[in-house]
Amino acid sequence: MSTVTNRPNTALLVIDVQNGVVAHAHERDATVARIAGLVDRARGAGIPVVWVQHSDAELPEGSQAWQIVAELSPADTEPLIAKSYGDSFEGTTLEATLAELAAGHLVVVGAQTDQCVRSTIHGGFVRGYDVTLVADAHTTEDLSQWGAPPPEQVIAHTNLYWSHQAAPGRTARITPAADILW
Repeated sequence: MSTVTNRPNTALLVIDVQNGVVAHAHERDATVARIAGLVDRARGAGIPVVWVQHSDAELPEGSQAWQIVAELSPADTEPLIAKSYGDSFEGTTLEATLAELAAGHLVVVGAQTDQCVRSTIHGGFVRGYDVTLVADAHTTEDLSQWGAPPPEQVIAHTNLYWSHQAAPGRTARITPAADILW
């Protein structure tokens, strides 16, 4: 039960599954395969799929690094949100797109766990959305040389703390891909 009004629908939000973002991601192939399966199941159930695509100096728009990975293909009818900040809501059309879809519940997958995924799940939650993070369908690269924990620990920690989020009138959930029911 989200606090955004007149938004009874769910949307699958696919964040930054781009060549340059997931090239060195933890369990890249397995994670992308789970995301592809969720996209197929969402489409089959009539659930809107919303794609988010980041651009910046390292991911210049139109470059090979900026492209969504070959295993995933946004349909022409599916919204594609261009962004340049971690939180997919900041400076984008995401809020307006979700309003058009009457979506008050977001099911979130993608990359990087500790950057854009984390920023977006928090951004959606504070804006009043119910947010389900798919426990095994988000990933990050190994940033341990800069003091971060190994990626499997980053993912596990994100799943742990998200499972304990709470706020009035909103829900935060962690659910494995196999248990997502549309």
